Amino acid sequence: MKETELIINNDGSIFHLRLKPGDVAKKIIIVGDPGRVGMIAGHLGSIKIRRNNREFFTVTGDYKGKEVSIISSGIGTDNIDILINELDALFNYDLGTGKQLAKRTILTIVRLGTSGGLQPDLQPGQPVISNRAIGFDAVMNYYRGIEDITDLDFEAEFIRHTSWPERLPRPYIVDAGRELINKFSETGFIQGMTISTPGFYAPQGRRISLAPVSEDLNERIMTFRFKGERILNYEMESSAIYGLSALLGHKAITVCSAIGNRVTGKFLNDYKAIMNDLALKVLDLI
Repeated sequence: MKETELIINNDGSIFHLRLKPGDVAKKIIIVGDPGRVGMIAGHLGSIKIRRNNREFFTVTGDYKGKEVSIISSGIGTDNIDILINELDALFNYDLGTGKQLAKRTILTIVRLGTSGGLQPDLQPGQPVISNRAIGFDAVMNYYRGIEDITDLDFEAEFIRHTSWPERLPRPYIVDAGRELINKFSETGFIQGMTISTPGFYAPQGRRISLAPVSEDLNERIMTFRFKGERILNYEMESSAIYGLSALLGHKAITVCSAIGNRVTGKFLNDYKAIMNDLALKVLDLI
């Protein structure tokens, strides 16, 4: 493998994450905000690794006798593209030779974050399990094999229902890991589909000084149904997490607190306690 494909730093760590094999646990919680890493790490019994480079902050430690890592991705699926590929390489490649290891290691990946609700019955702060993620971001459209993991019937119906603007990237949809959906169902949290967008303002239908290309797209999204499922919330990372994990064979799921409701306009400014409680539930489950 060319050095420009799998880039290794002089200290033997992988390029962006600055981590080495053994620095990361097989069970990983991904958060967007680097500041949230410390909050969750406060629940660990002991700390093995603290590392940061750019927006990627990593803590690996022990929770009730099990090793877990908490890693911040920053905002957006472009960062997720870096994070998931480099995590996979840490476990499944010899970083010295660039050769793939004979036996693959399967990771358990849980995204824990915040989101914006798209249904009127969602209360600010309510946790949402994303059993499917819809990508508005186009990242997975660059990967061979996307047709094998997306639902083409869903794509066609979604495009038809929303009168999807031709100028925008084609949306795709990927399921969460079935084993994790079953496990997280024990929480009783509401489940549904989540949209991952490539931006916070116009891509999510917000208008300040600039208008989105489609003024009523959110209304059409709210009324969309597919096999009884509805779209519950907006966020900015899950589609790439699910897509890359599906292609690489990892298990992934997202749990997000819907801190704002885009329909009612209600927003929860103080959500730190809610996120702390949610983090404890996730730690116990995994």
